Amino acid sequence: MEKATFAAGCFWGVEETFRAIDGVVNTAVGYMGGTLANPSYEDVCTDETGHAEVVQVEFDPARVSFEKLLDVFWQNHDPTTLNRQGPDEGTQYRSAIFFHTPEQERAARASIERLAASGQFKRPIVTQVVPAAEFWRAEEYHQRYLQKQGLSKCHI
Repeated sequence: MEKATFAAGCFWGVEETFRAIDGVVNTAVGYMGGTLANPSYEDVCTDETGHAEVVQVEFDPARVSFEKLLDVFWQNHDPTTLNRQGPDEGTQYRSAIFFHTPEQERAARASIERLAASGQFKRPIVTQVVPAAEFWRAEEYHQRYLQKQGLSKCHI
């Protein structure tokens, strides 16, 4: 199994999207990329900790490639809006790929180059590609939130 970590706005909908992919064996929502140890949701929402809301994906590379996960990431958020997705605004909602291996970093950067060259977006891609840091698991009520609420997608 391998891990991939993505920030693409509010983690509720992002998690549900990745959970539906064949080859994804587990997901968890949490926080990454900030300065505060063991942050709470309330801490992260202050927009002062530097954390992003992330989904950590555990996947079987024999069944789904990291490149396929990148495709899903790009298709399910706007990578051209800085610190914003839909109505959600703040650094915690930034677009980021937290890579776990040099191969993931290369694949992420190559996918950004391909996407930028495709002309699909009118504005520049602002997605960060940064090393994975400590993953702080979000509170239990955030895990599989949409599933618990009987919803298939978020407000966006």
